[in-house]
Amino acid sequence: MDDLAGYGQRPVAFFWRYIRGRLLGHSVILGAVTLAVVCSTLTQYGVKLLVDTLSTATHATSAVWQAFGILVGLIAADNLLWRLASWVANGTFVAVTGDVRRDLFRHLTGHAPGYFSARSPGSLTSRVATASNALFTVENMLVWNVLPPCMATISSILFVGTVSVAMASALVLVAILVIAVMFHIAAKGKPLHHEFANRAAAVDGELTDVVGNMSIVKAFGGMPREFMRFDTKVAEELKARSRSLRYLERLRIGHALAVVALTVTLLAWVLVLWQRNRATNGDVILVCTLGLAVLHATRDLAVALVDVTQHAARFSEALQNLLVPHQLSDRPGAPALARTGSSVRFENVTFAYPDCPRIFNGLSFHIESGQKVGLVGASGGGKSTIFALIQRFYDIEGGRILLAGQDVTEVTQQSLREAIAVVPQDISLFHRSLIENIRYARPEASDEEVWAATAAARCDFIDALPQGIETIVGDRGARLSGGQRQRIALARAFLKDAPLLLLDEATSALDTESEIAIKDSLSRLMNGRTVIAIAHRMTTIQNFDRILVIESGCLTRDLPRSECDALLAPHLATLSEAGPDETRRRLVESR
Repeated sequence: MDDLAGYGQRPVAFFWRYIRGRLLGHSVILGAVTLAVVCSTLTQYGVKLLVDTLSTATHATSAVWQAFGILVGLIAADNLLWRLASWVANGTFVAVTGDVRRDLFRHLTGHAPGYFSARSPGSLTSRVATASNALFTVENMLVWNVLPPCMATISSILFVGTVSVAMASALVLVAILVIAVMFHIAAKGKPLHHEFANRAAAVDGELTDVVGNMSIVKAFGGMPREFMRFDTKVAEELKARSRSLRYLERLRIGHALAVVALTVTLLAWVLVLWQRNRATNGDVILVCTLGLAVLHATRDLAVALVDVTQHAARFSEALQNLLVPHQLSDRPGAPALARTGSSVRFENVTFAYPDCPRIFNGLSFHIESGQKVGLVGASGGGKSTIFALIQRFYDIEGGRILLAGQDVTEVTQQSLREAIAVVPQDISLFHRSLIENIRYARPEASDEEVWAATAAARCDFIDALPQGIETIVGDRGARLSGGQRQRIALARAFLKDAPLLLLDEATSALDTESEIAIKDSLSRLMNGRTVIAIAHRMTTIQNFDRILVIESGCLTRDLPRSECDALLAPHLATLSEAGPDETRRRLVESR
């Protein structure tokens, strides 16, 4: 969905994209509404025809009943056409909201991790809903509240022309002037409406942030502070909304005064014509009813303009934030990663996170297929960044990263990540059932394969859960302990069965007894695969082929198996509980 990025600053073009997508439905709606408004205006002409016929015909004439039939036919057509338009709109407009949500979701999920880390998840999800709902509201208001008064005004002016061309011409000039002034003033208020949209999104984001971290808020007694913070955000939104509404209300007041003056002038004009015998009784009634119709139509248009302008501003603001170009995209015609091995090579890699100091400046190392390599060193040295770059969560500034001899930037991201299984330190689970979370690694897996993966990961706790493997785990797995979540992550890795395995402190959330219980499972998981493990507990990388010591973005030591065994043997008992800084210190001292 990269083509959506071009619509970030063009909300009207984005809107038109979805009208084109369902052109037949929109055409039927537009045609039915237009004809309904014309019939409604013609009804006024039908009343004039009936009055004039009654004034000139005898009681027995059929002309009266003909005029009556015309009037009844116009009334019936008016009502039935509205119902047709509404019936079609109920399907078409709802379908458009689905199209918009699907497309925005696909575009949003195509962003790099850096995009999400710099933005509130609540505000992003809020903007997807806001864009969809705002488009639905704008589309409905354009059809039911903007188009009818516009059409009614135009058709009323045309029928006034049957009484007096000069009167109709004056109405056209005044209408053009009023509309031009209204839209000019309305456009000048756009910054106010955007400010309101920004404040509203901030409130949604704040609410999601607090709810998602409620355990922390409770643990630190932060409720009073959060109440004050949220009250401040809401006050800012209300202030911005009030400024937006009051600006538009001033516009409506000016419009109301102009319309009242126009209607009074129109009615006085037709009465002068009647006095001069240049207008019939029916003409007077026609102009009076059309004048009132114009008054009501333009008043409705002014009211609709308030809502349309605000919803359009929220729609535009949401698109500006969501439809930014993707930082990571597959190269045109990029092939899938060929499964010819699982070696990993960094060649003079240079990288820095956006607006941050450089982490790697010419980092190089090579891991052969089937090797098990541990990454150790102080926190912040770049170990997790190596994992992120292997998965191409970010693009590097210089050098190359090769997986199975293929540049990760030259293959599709989907095929690259299908070749990698990850057991992260911070386990994140969906608010879904256990079986859905495990099967996420391989959606086509059978129930038997899922159960085999849980057995391999020693997920013995599943049977004790209320609904067993169908138990909903809660937001991010809140209903499970840290150790249980980590075993689920291991089960996912077993099920995925990828050639490259990345372990980010895979046993960090387990106590010693639990770690021993799954040690054999972890060994089976690593068997026959290339494994890269970030390790702070040295038991994790016992019997590994190599250890790479990463310090301040540099590879300071590359220890082969012989040196690893000699180095770790005297310290395994104590290092198993040592922290990352202590581990690094002992490795450095052993040089």
